[in-house]
Amino acid sequence: MSKVIIDGYSLTLEAVVQVARDFYTVELSNEAIEKINASRRLVDRFVDEEKVVYGITTGFGKFSDVAISKDETEELQRNLIVSHSCGVGNPLPEDVVRGIMLLRANALAKGFSGIRYTTVETLLEMLNKGVHPIVPEKGSLGASGDLAPLSHMVLVMIGEGEAIFKGQRMSGKEAMDKAKIPTISLTSKEGLALINGTQVMTAIGALNLYDCKKLLKLADIAGALTIEALRGIIDAFDSKVHEVRPHPGQIKAAENLRALLTDSSFVTRQGEIRVQDPYTLRCIPQIHGGSRDAIQYVEEKLMIEMNAATDNPLIFNREEEVISGGNFHGQPMALAFDFLGIAIAELANVSERRIERLVNPQLSGLPAFLTTKGGLNSGFMIMQYSAAALVSENKVLAHPASVDSIPSSANQEDHVSMGTIAARKAREIYKNAINVLAIELLAATQAIEFYEGHKLGKGTSIAYDVVRQEISPLKEDRTMYIDINKCTELIANQKIVDKVEEAVKLY
Repeated sequence: MSKVIIDGYSLTLEAVVQVARDFYTVELSNEAIEKINASRRLVDRFVDEEKVVYGITTGFGKFSDVAISKDETEELQRNLIVSHSCGVGNPLPEDVVRGIMLLRANALAKGFSGIRYTTVETLLEMLNKGVHPIVPEKGSLGASGDLAPLSHMVLVMIGEGEAIFKGQRMSGKEAMDKAKIPTISLTSKEGLALINGTQVMTAIGALNLYDCKKLLKLADIAGALTIEALRGIIDAFDSKVHEVRPHPGQIKAAENLRALLTDSSFVTRQGEIRVQDPYTLRCIPQIHGGSRDAIQYVEEKLMIEMNAATDNPLIFNREEEVISGGNFHGQPMALAFDFLGIAIAELANVSERRIERLVNPQLSGLPAFLTTKGGLNSGFMIMQYSAAALVSENKVLAHPASVDSIPSSANQEDHVSMGTIAARKAREIYKNAINVLAIELLAATQAIEFYEGHKLGKGTSIAYDVVRQEISPLKEDRTMYIDINKCTELIANQKIVDKVEEAVKLY
């Protein structure tokens, strides 16, 4: 069944993708419903007793010392949402918005937020019926959570803001009416419960991580084809070399290269043509492996965050306590997503250097820029330019967002994470990286055309065939961006990796 049941503790990366991109429906578990109701009863009791509790009977941020009467509760919650809806920039993509809604509901399902069950159900009904709020991409400090973008999500729940429904942009009220979902009036604690959290940065990061994990295999495939095109030395990938420096990612990358290059007559042995290869070939396991290990670290942190309670204050029903803390602070994710961006930038960096080796006759021994009529034709000359521009941009984007902090809320929020910026930057780095790797695939397959009588490896032969089914060899100059776009699509839709994995197991 195309359904995901959430309980606040067991959400997986695959389930996030299924909901965000494949439109799986979402339901709360029975245990989650019980926990939500229990914490809500405690909130209601504190409101009735007029107990001073942050965010329930007080204002927010710098106004935490301002008491709010029971009669002003609904007005307080609405004011919170509309005043915090300060996002700017382009709307986040649909899959990200769906991921945000899912992750926020999963956090609420833990039962520490004090929200009403019916409010969570409204959010899930929007998700299941395809009411997607317009959430601007910029405006979050990632400190008291993703306050601004999450507020735009909640606007639609209360019949304000804007949304996409069945492919059309309209007012939030119209979208809710068309989907036959009643809008709601928020009551005590619910505004904070919905917007105090890291779900925007986490949704962006989770979907990007899923794609980046798949890009690791593609990078190994592209690197293996370049090894063949440059008659690389296979000995450097011997398992004995990597067992004595047992970084898991390095071992897996070396194993992938050995599997991809099985039965290849292109590869050479040390001393056969040259004694050793340059680092961009010889050190592929170490370079790609470093990115693999970084991505593994990011995934470990992300799994914790996806199933965490990140709002404030938190309701501990059993102890009958409400504690104001800082679980909304995005620092753990900010550092992780900066690391993710750096890891992917490095895959592109080394790929661009391999492209240079392919097109430079002084390094490759092949025709200059991989064309037989140089001068009349430029061949792959500007393909390397484009790759160089992309990796240069990535180097700027890879500067960590998490090292910056600008105090806000009259210095109450005096250290912020910038985690959502880190997540967005990492996504842009990924987009650039797949274009660089596409160019490497095109250059490597073009270089292979200049050889006769050689056999490609068990895995690389399949990758070559997939590329050639869509893109013919370059015999004379043509409009090259079309080739890049076709190859990028082959990467994005996983066609190359999927076909290769039918014959070769990749890690």
